Amino acid sequence: MDAVLAASRESKENGDIPYSLLLELNVTDAEVIAELCQRAEGRDRDDYALSALRLGVLALKQARGQVDAQALKREGELLLKDVAQALTEHRTHLDNTLAKSLKDYFDPKSGRLNERIELLLKKDGELETLLARKITAADSEMCRALAMHIGQGSPIFRLLSPDESQGVLASLRTCVEAQLKQQRDAVLKEFSLDSAESALSRLVGQLRNTNGELQKDLKGQIGELLQQFSFDDEQSALSRMAKTVGSISGHLTLDDEKSALSRLKRELFTALDEQGKKAQEFQSDVRATLERIEVRKKERAASTTHGKDFELELYDVLLAEAQRLGDVATFCGNTPGRISGCKTGDVLIELGPESPAPRSKVAVEAKEKRQYTFAEARAEIEKGRSNRDADAGLFVFSKKTAPDGIEPVARYGQDVFVYWNNEDAATDIHLRLGLSVARALCIQKAAKREHETADFEEMDKALLEINKQMQELDKIRGWASSIKNNSDEILDRLRISSDKLKKQVTTLTDRLADLKQNTATT
Repeated sequence: MDAVLAASRESKENGDIPYSLLLELNVTDAEVIAELCQRAEGRDRDDYALSALRLGVLALKQARGQVDAQALKREGELLLKDVAQALTEHRTHLDNTLAKSLKDYFDPKSGRLNERIELLLKKDGELETLLARKITAADSEMCRALAMHIGQGSPIFRLLSPDESQGVLASLRTCVEAQLKQQRDAVLKEFSLDSAESALSRLVGQLRNTNGELQKDLKGQIGELLQQFSFDDEQSALSRMAKTVGSISGHLTLDDEKSALSRLKRELFTALDEQGKKAQEFQSDVRATLERIEVRKKERAASTTHGKDFELELYDVLLAEAQRLGDVATFCGNTPGRISGCKTGDVLIELGPESPAPRSKVAVEAKEKRQYTFAEARAEIEKGRSNRDADAGLFVFSKKTAPDGIEPVARYGQDVFVYWNNEDAATDIHLRLGLSVARALCIQKAAKREHETADFEEMDKALLEINKQMQELDKIRGWASSIKNNSDEILDRLRISSDKLKKQVTTLTDRLADLKQNTATT
């Protein structure tokens, strides 16, 4: 026991805490003995005694003002966690309450602020009623106040009234009359010859002194002036002016064929004759063109193969565009495809090896059939795309038989819909734009990137802008029937639409370039 206590003292002096400490205690307290006796002798009683000893030690430490650092830290962490949770719940509640309150007041559809503003600003609303009551009404407070301060019977009105002898106008009239009388007397005094000091008397004296010199100088100046107006002197101003006028009048006469006026007349008549000839030639060309177009329309209407002509002319335009882009266009309207006996899909365009999606295909279906609805067109191009094993579809309506309300260029999924007039080259741009979008769809499909699709937002915006400009072009075609009266407006509209179309084509080109780059990276 002494060795154990000595080791304990040595460890305490060295600042080290031993792993265990052996104690032999003689308990004399009756209550403690009674409590310990309730436990079985051995391990149970020893554990209970150790627990009681720990509680007693902790109680003594707390009595001395010491706190268990670990317990304090643990309780502090629990307290901070509870505070953080409470703050989080409070912030969530505050956010929800604030959002609800802001929505109640500032929601554009159902907010109280909009209702209050509408009630305040609407006709016969609170603001108008308040203004009427305070300002605009005949019996408003402002009218009553103005009537009280500046109306009839008010002090200001009495001061400004011309009938009041004590008013401002009466005093002003008296003052002005006195000043005018004083000024009049002073002016009359200056123009009186009775006073030698008046301005008029001094002027008369000065005129008398200088009269002789003025007469001499005046005679000399009059002589020189008369000499300048004499025809006897060839160097006089009048003689020189007469010569100049004679020369000018010679150029302003039509009797002399060499005069400037005669030459101007001849040039004007020549220009008018040439302009008249050109106008007649232009009218003849326009009339002949219109006659040819009308004859062609009648022939097509009477022919039973006008639908085939529409498809073949469409193929010619698509062939030229495909060759320009390095693609291959094939007319297959008479050849069955994958579906047995099905010939749907008039033209098949295969993207060239230089494109980002080589060997991808675009199926083109053309319809000049009347009363062909948009729903039927979607079903037809979907069937044609499947029949020709194509990645994208392009459906071409005839402008003459297209459904009402259809856009010049529209995209639905993997299919593009346009309308085209085979008698109007201006609508060829519809085909080019539609083909560009269909090629972009093929490139997007060929990329095959998981969870990533091409961003067609700008392309759709470009298509909307193109549709808008196509409508402008339709207006221009209507104006073209009266070219003479609307030529300036047509040129201006054409310039604006052309600039906007170029801008949208540039946007489509940029988007296709980005798509190509993404495809190449993949």
